[in-house]
Amino acid sequence: MGIEYIIHQGSPVEFSYWEKIVELNKRIFGPTSVLKKGLEKDGLLTLVALDGEKVVGYKIGYPENNVTFYSWMGGVDPDYRGQGIARELMSRQHDFCREQGYLEVLTKTQNRWRAMLILNLSSGFDIIGCHPDQWGELKIIMIKKLTDKISREKRG
Repeated sequence: MGIEYIIHQGSPVEFSYWEKIVELNKRIFGPTSVLKKGLEKDGLLTLVALDGEKVVGYKIGYPENNVTFYSWMGGVDPDYRGQGIARELMSRQHDFCREQGYLEVLTKTQNRWRAMLILNLSSGFDIIGCHPDQWGELKIIMIKKLTDKISREKRG
């Protein structure tokens, strides 16, 4: 049995896998994770990778505006890394964004999350800047164009 991927749009409270995502997030990023912040975002998109009923990966994002989709949080269970799960979650998120008419995906990462940084770069993201976060750690801002043509109508 392979990995199954599920996509959920809307409130995470209505998503049966949300608590499992929260637990995996704590395992990856520690107990102080800011995942609960996502409950407040309109248009929240959650993708999950399942091995049976076990959540082994997730990717969460939301619209910044009608042009830009913000890819906010994601992670893969350490026991499942190296199998292409993060890349597949990203690919499915970007396919969804294209279908919805978004022109770009914005994300932020940190130097300490090297695997994510490398995945972003190898998937077509460009580094467009950086800034310190509230704890003084450097955030790397990255963007990926989903189309070669940026519509002036959509930008305006």
